[in-house]
Amino acid sequence: MTSLLADLERRLTGHVSVQPGDLDDHARDLNWPDRGTPAAVVYAASVADVQAAVEWADATGTPLVAWGAGSSAEGQVIADYGQVILDLSGLNGPVDVRPGDFEAACPAGVRRSEVDRAARRHGLMFTVDPGADATIGGMAATNASGTTTVRYGDMRSNVVCLRYVDAHGRVHRAGRPVAKTSSGYSLKDLLVGAAGTLGVIVEVTVRLHPVPAAIHAQRTSFPDITHAVRAAADTMEHALAVARLELADAASVRALNTVRGRDWPVAPALLVELHGSDPESLRLEVAALDSIMRRHGGNSTEGAATPSTQRALWDDRHGMFLAAMNQHPAHTYVITDTVVPMSSLPAAVEHASARAAALRLDVVVGGHIGDGNVHTLVCVAPGQDDAAATYSDELVRWALAHDGSATGEHGIGLAKKKYLALEHGDAVDQMRAVKRALDPNGIFNPGKIFDR
Repeated sequence: MTSLLADLERRLTGHVSVQPGDLDDHARDLNWPDRGTPAAVVYAASVADVQAAVEWADATGTPLVAWGAGSSAEGQVIADYGQVILDLSGLNGPVDVRPGDFEAACPAGVRRSEVDRAARRHGLMFTVDPGADATIGGMAATNASGTTTVRYGDMRSNVVCLRYVDAHGRVHRAGRPVAKTSSGYSLKDLLVGAAGTLGVIVEVTVRLHPVPAAIHAQRTSFPDITHAVRAAADTMEHALAVARLELADAASVRALNTVRGRDWPVAPALLVELHGSDPESLRLEVAALDSIMRRHGGNSTEGAATPSTQRALWDDRHGMFLAAMNQHPAHTYVITDTVVPMSSLPAAVEHASARAAALRLDVVVGGHIGDGNVHTLVCVAPGQDDAAATYSDELVRWALAHDGSATGEHGIGLAKKKYLALEHGDAVDQMRAVKRALDPNGIFNPGKIFDR
């Protein structure tokens, strides 16, 4: 391997590292419990470097794992048997905002916050917000979504076109920078969400949206989680201008109060944001929202009227699971992610809470409730590993039995391969055929989504 790596480094403007610190930095993601130390880390500084690395990998049979910020959640970037990591964070040149087209062309290594800042200089915004400040390439590779998906869509909905390096080192463009196209197969949509198993994404052109003229955010508490979830479903049925609709259970609120110094009522809560074209029309939407909240037992509402208080509210939302972890030292943690049709949502949340109690697990229940995406954080005490695994398995199987999916946004990665056939049946064979066609030597992130 040493001589092979030396040959690779001669081809690059970037560099190759086998330093323990670099290997350790690329040995884990945010959720997968096991480390996977890579054989080396290739730091690409250009698209040409990516091409050189892929050509080398194809010629030598060396598997590559594309890496952005390492913020994925199901082991997508883990080098689980010593593969070489291809770090794309060096592909971080300027963001090309095209305000007249409502688009921005972004090198794969640019962070989402940089894209949003560049867009806002033109009165636009980049809406996909997974919480972590992930790279644009990584967000495309995992089809990231988050709090704003309920209105603006996930990453697949917001990727206009992309450039990628195929398994032989050639660069292609998938899609066109237009609002729609019916030309041929949508390779763009195939690569988005493929977790780097079909090609290496090096540039993404994303859709931008106008910053709304009026924004309202609020938090409303409820007597129990069932009332909160039913209020969320009712809100969606009334077609309000919902941009975010998030659930926090009492346990997450309690942790947030302790760790972040808040004084929220310790009860399940909905965090809602509405976007409007003008203040007067938004006031009517807020009145309708408040009526729905009261009808379902909402008993304490606090608004966030200014940009700073709105940012604070969503910072708190993004920090809830970390706050819960802080309250459970010496534990390990399992974050689950399922999605169900809206009609099954109340039952899904009730099932998640009931099974946690039955298995005597400390579980925080929350999620992007406006689009049916239920998340739980299992705080696993010593000796509870089997119970936590049972709990996660039961949630997935319940979702699949109710026409849901094993994952709404975290992806299959290493964690949920065993559910793929249960969800998709014989269509998995077609997926494998696509993998073989686009990556015949199996060099792109092998062992993810499918077994090696």
